[in-house]
Amino acid sequence: MSIELKDPSLLEPRALIAGEWIAGASQADVINPATGEVVARAADLGVDDMRRAIDAAYAAGPAWSAKTAKERADILMRWHDLMMENQEDLAQILTAEMGKPIVESRGEIAYGASFIRWFAEEARRIYGDIIPAPMADRRMMVLRQPIGVVGSITPWNFPNAMIARKVAPALAAGCTFVGRPAEDTPLSATAMAVLAQRAGVPDGVINIVTGTDAAGLGLELCTNFKVRKLTFTGSTEVGRILMRQCAQNITKLSLELGGNAPFIVFDDADVDAAVDGAIAAKFRNGGQTCVCANRIYAQSGIYDAFVERLAEKVAALQVGPGHDDQTQIGPLINTDGVAKVQRHLDDAVAQGARVLTGGKAHALGGLYFEPTVVADISKGMALLNEETFGPLAPVARFNTEEEAITQANDTEFGLAAYFFSRDLSRMWRVSEALEYGIVGVNSGVVSTAEAPFGGVKASGLGREGSRYGIEDFLEMKYICVTL
Repeated sequence: MSIELKDPSLLEPRALIAGEWIAGASQADVINPATGEVVARAADLGVDDMRRAIDAAYAAGPAWSAKTAKERADILMRWHDLMMENQEDLAQILTAEMGKPIVESRGEIAYGASFIRWFAEEARRIYGDIIPAPMADRRMMVLRQPIGVVGSITPWNFPNAMIARKVAPALAAGCTFVGRPAEDTPLSATAMAVLAQRAGVPDGVINIVTGTDAAGLGLELCTNFKVRKLTFTGSTEVGRILMRQCAQNITKLSLELGGNAPFIVFDDADVDAAVDGAIAAKFRNGGQTCVCANRIYAQSGIYDAFVERLAEKVAALQVGPGHDDQTQIGPLINTDGVAKVQRHLDDAVAQGARVLTGGKAHALGGLYFEPTVVADISKGMALLNEETFGPLAPVARFNTEEEAITQANDTEFGLAAYFFSRDLSRMWRVSEALEYGIVGVNSGVVSTAEAPFGGVKASGLGREGSRYGIEDFLEMKYICVTL
């Protein structure tokens, strides 16, 4: 399949190691989920290649960290500018390999670039401290220095932004980077790396290792002592595996893991605004985001009105291939994703849930599934306990504020939560009671480079974005001088 690009060189199927583009001994097909066509044949590298990439990052580290903060910031800012100048081409590549509607892909490129700009600015704000000494002949200070080589493993659902959220603070801090993008979506990563080279990122500072051996490549990132930090976005199950593997070298970890986000609508909410917020939180990227509203709770007083209006608006969502500007819901990423949506739906219906709209594979066939709303959800249904990761919105009824909080917190996960209310006191009470790293109040879209992104409980460790996001890429050194 050909993608129409203004700059065809951005469609780069090779991997990047030490500034050289590597085709590898074998290649793997990158499939467009909307059509089943081959977009490109990407380099399918192995563990030895990963080791070479780590060595390259390790060798490039001293010179990169020795640059001034301003020098690193200027390079990052040029990278940001190139990303935005090539926004349309990057979006077309993203949609072709992932299936996301092109309008959302354009938004993701801007979102990803915003992290590069943010951390370009933060590079010049990495401060130390002078500590008042307890003795007259002592001088005491704290320095913050780059941790070293950073390994990154990113998912397919945001193949541009997830890398940007990790590589930008790493480079701003003075670290070097080895990225392993998801095997389904390697082309967004390599396109970013092409632009990074043009921006002046030195050879070896950014390395992109594409390949299908997820376990082998991940193990090398976890156990190679030259890697001093691993940052991962993906499932909690895989996160636990990586934690065990990183324990050998006490490798520092940032983990952005699974979510099971509740979306609560109280009686005093603006119902129309809540419906719009629920659609934004649930159906963005076809429900394939870690902060998707996985469980919707509506209070009894507005329950019927809410589910009726939600079903009406969801039924009008336009399903189709991502390259069409009118498309709002694209295909799911693979057959496993479709099967999970169907399994959750069948389980809910078998236990008494009502399908209000959708409820089956879409007439387009392939990996398309109808945007679906199901009402009368009850405890024990699989979709309350597992991330669906698809266009299925389940709605349950609740009576009291305490009941809503209890049900929302009844999960091992704690990434994002949402609620709608016009009661100012309730806004504070519920925000503080929800056991989540992110809480959206009267909004279904809350992520931005300026704010910390991350979860609690089994949803992960650390934060990305914001002024806090660079901390995990730095080591603290205490220096004591006797005069």
